[in-house]
Amino acid sequence: MSVEKSKNFVHQGLETHHEDMVHDAQLDYYGLKLATCSSDRTIKIFDLDGEERREVETLKGHEGPVWRVDWAHPKFGVILASCSYDGKVFIWKDHGAGSWKKIKEHTLHTASVNSVAWGPHELGPILACASSDGKVSVLTFKDDGSWDAVVLEAHSIGANSVSWAPATIPGALVQVTGGAPNVNVSKRFASCGCDNLVKIWAYSEDTKEWKEEGTLEGHTDWVRDVAWAPNFGLPQNYLASCSQDKTVIIWKKNNPNSPWVKKFLKPEKFLDVVWSVSWSLSGTILAVASGDNKVTLWQENLKGEWEKVQELDD
Repeated sequence: MSVEKSKNFVHQGLETHHEDMVHDAQLDYYGLKLATCSSDRTIKIFDLDGEERREVETLKGHEGPVWRVDWAHPKFGVILASCSYDGKVFIWKDHGAGSWKKIKEHTLHTASVNSVAWGPHELGPILACASSDGKVSVLTFKDDGSWDAVVLEAHSIGANSVSWAPATIPGALVQVTGGAPNVNVSKRFASCGCDNLVKIWAYSEDTKEWKEEGTLEGHTDWVRDVAWAPNFGLPQNYLASCSQDKTVIIWKKNNPNSPWVKKFLKPEKFLDVVWSVSWSLSGTILAVASGDNKVTLWQENLKGEWEKVQELDD
């Protein structure tokens, strides 16, 4: 959910009609549909019209708490992915008039699947998943209607979250050739886990394989979430990671050949575990959700320091 939209829902106090704790809420690309998921093992779909919210469907099938949901880009249809404690990933599709059906059941993980994320639409329908079995998997929809699945050994003890890099190669908008920007795209994503690490994964078009491209060390406890900032083809890459150690780290890569440089979001620790990090659509504002029931918004100043620009209390 974008920073701006999530702020609205915080203030409005969205009633989701779940019977148990809600773990995730995600708006679709146009902000007209909302999906929520809960410990009651269901996913609820709402149509939004200004201040009006109408529940249109309850999706059932998971056998445990549903942790995350994520909408695919609308160019592929009205498609939603969900992941659960039951170790499964479901892909759901609205076939029209609110007729939702499960079109894929991903069952290659052996423990809770904690995170799902669709890749940038330029890469086609591609989904990354992170599981407590220590593995991350990548599902790719093929032209013949089937799904290709690759499972990668990622984090000992368990993987907690995944986040895709922007598809546009860093610096593409400033590397002009023949009067046009470089339109090449790359397949990369970050994962984080209970080994206190963030890892970067890249797909090689030559070998047709996913490879571990880098390991980022800096946290002293489980890394709960990782978020790759949008960059719109500019040279810099930003990653944010948050941890059980009550810290947030901003990782910056100035150009494709430079190393990742880490910087703590603030000198002192947060008051509680930091559970989630999320970038605004522009990639300039970072939202941080912590265990003390607060969401704080941060922005980098001209000196390269990060400043808190707003705090939202529950």
